[in-house]
Amino acid sequence: MASKDSRQTEKNHHLIQAMGHAMDGIFDVISQERNMRYHLTAAIVVVILGFLLRVDRLEWLWLLLAILVVFSAEFLNTVTEAVTDLLGEHHYDVNVKKAKDVAAGGVLITAIFAVLVGLIIFLPRIIKLLGY
Repeated sequence: MASKDSRQTEKNHHLIQAMGHAMDGIFDVISQERNMRYHLTAAIVVVILGFLLRVDRLEWLWLLLAILVVFSAEFLNTVTEAVTDLLGEHHYDVNVKKAKDVAAGGVLITAIFAVLVGLIIFLPRIIKLLGY
């Protein structure tokens, strides 16, 4: 006797259900993607530095924007990798490589943006603390 597959195949019917799936996705990316864990660690360091160096409200907005842009890019990169692996059946294909490379490039660009934002906000404070 075959057992019925209980995995969801239909659209979410409730907000709570949708949020549960979203949280599953967040935990999957954090637990399975090494680079996301690096980004998360960097974000925690930035938030701690922000409190220690007493950044102002506008600077917090820039820091949070930088963090969330990097996180979003990493999530989209993960989606791109999963979908292209599925469609390419885990075989080399020039279009799969291009999609993955472009998605990774997007993450790199956002990470550079985040580093620049951090340098603009933190560097003057750190230089002042060091007495230069």
